[in-house]
Parts: sequence; structure tokens; C-alpha cells
Amino acid sequence: MKRFCFTLCIAITCSTYRAFGAEKGMPQLDTEYWGAQIFWLILIFSALYIAIWKIFLPKIVQSIENRKSRIVNDINETQKLKERAEKKLVEYNKIIEEAKKEAKKIINDSKRKLERDIKDKNDKFNQEIEKELLAAEKEIKNLMRSSILNINKISTEVSSELIKEIVGSKVNASNVSAIVEEISKRKIEKNI
Repeated sequence: MKRFCFTLCIAITCSTYRAFGAEKGMPQLDTEYWGAQIFWLILIFSALYIAIWKIFLPKIVQSIENRKSRIVNDINETQKLKERAEKKLVEYNKIIEEAKKEAKKIINDSKRKLERDIKDKNDKFNQEIEKELLAAEKEIKNLMRSSILNINKISTEVSSELIKEIVGSKVNASNVSAIVEEISKRKIEKNI
């Protein structure tokens, strides 16, 4: 390798002397300088090739590999996140269904309780109405009895007065009251 480099340096030194001395015009077209131009062409392109091959290409390959591994890792991470999201969605749907069932159960229990409360209050209300009706009937019966007694008294008095007016003599009040009571009892029994 040392010999190759040494030979290369000597060849470069020899050819530079001629390359810089273009007297006739364009040295690129002069056949006398073509050897030096080919040498420099091979040297520069070899150096570029080696630099690209040893320095730049490994960095590019490494960058591509890093990008590829990052993409694979991102895809794997995305797949894991997707699986987690699907599990969470299943759990979420399960929680929603359980909540719906619980809400339905609470609504049904509340409905039953409300119906029981309404029924109890309705029964209580009906009992109170029945008590009120019984009290009113009692009051009406008492009022009827008291009014019948009042009517009997008035009837006895009016009848006694009428008989006294018609006959001209006083009649026994107990007989008239017994007759009036008997007539009123018959009328009451007919009505009741």
C-alpha cells in the first residue's frame, strides 16, 4: 500500500507540471494531457467512491435502518395501542350495558315503589272517604231521627189542635202522639 501511494504521488507531481502548462489553448482537448486527466479523473472518482462507500453510505444505511426500526416499533406500538383501545371499548360497552341494566332496575324498583305508595295512599284515601261517608250517614240518620221527633211533636200538636177545633173538646195528647208515631214509623220503614 505504501508503494502504491508513493508511486501515485510521483505520478501526480510529474503530471501536474505538464497539466498547468497548457500553451496551445484548451488542455482538455489536447491529447498530450489526456493521460494526466484520466489519472486525475480516476484518482478523484476513486477518492469520492471510497469516501461515499466508507463514510456516507454507512451513515445512510444506518439512517435507513434506524428509520425502518422506528417504523416497525411505531407499528408495533400502534398495534398495542389499538388492542388496548379495543379492550377499553369492550370494557366501556360492558360498563354501559351494566349501567343501563342498573338504571332499568332502579327505574322498575322506583316504579313499583311509586305504585305501592299510590295504592297505599289511594286505599287510605278510600278508607277516609268511607269513614266520612259513614259519619255523614250517621249524621243524616241522627238528623232524620231528630227531625222525625220534631215532626212528630209538631204533628202531635197540630193534630191535637185540629181535633180540638173540629170536635170542640180537648183530646188526650198521649193518644194523638201514639197515633202520629205509628204513622211516622210506617212511613220511615217504607222509605228505608
